[in-house]
Amino acid sequence: MISIVVPTYNEKDNIRPLLERIHTVLGALPHEVIFVDDSTDETPQLIAQIAEGDPSVVLRHREGEKGLASAVALGFRLAKGSCVACMDADLQHPPEVLLDMYAAMRAGADMAIPSRFIPGGSDSGLNPVRGLISGTARNLGKFLLPCLRHVSDPTGGMFMVRRELLQGVRLSPIGWKIMVEVLAMCPIRQVIETPYVFCDRHNGESKLSAQVSLQYIRQLWKLRRSAPNRGREMRVVRWSPGELTKRRTKG
Repeated sequence: MISIVVPTYNEKDNIRPLLERIHTVLGALPHEVIFVDDSTDETPQLIAQIAEGDPSVVLRHREGEKGLASAVALGFRLAKGSCVACMDADLQHPPEVLLDMYAAMRAGADMAIPSRFIPGGSDSGLNPVRGLISGTARNLGKFLLPCLRHVSDPTGGMFMVRRELLQGVRLSPIGWKIMVEVLAMCPIRQVIETPYVFCDRHNGESKLSAQVSLQYIRQLWKLRRSAPNRGREMRVVRWSPGELTKRRTKG
């Protein structure tokens, strides 16, 4: 089974389109979609209504608690699949990429990371200001954490990892980049990157803020001092669009 963890905060207009696309893409592949929700709007009520008729949908609503990374960490603990994916609810992470990540996992990856920065990828969904902030965060992470230096897109937010590698690992994310935490804390030995196009947001608002950026810096500093995975033995493989097409055909 594939578990897809989706943190949500006031994303009611995106829930049905997201689920429709996930179910269409994965088809008969066993999967569950775990929503960890911190919303103040009608998002949790909508998800609960959908879950009544769709047993693959799981909802955990949190009261008085916020934070994307901590929400994902909770979703990891709830997951039942052998492969656990993380993606945003705003459809800037296209659900169709789930199949690409799963192909990478079948090929032996410990972790599959879609990348905007290898041939075939693009971050055209970011406006110039967010692009600058994203690039700064990415480069700062690579400077401070050796395990990120060979990963082209370590802060993109969408990934898939073997659930067994999460077990027994104490994740305590304080920022917005749970992927950085997983790469630094889990015994990841092989990463496969696949190209993808980061899409435009159609509904909802970005959750980026100055406070979130400061939390990310604190997160990096904490991991620099304590992360067990220094990246020295981690192998990163990048699939070209042609290789990805072949792998999809095999699947």
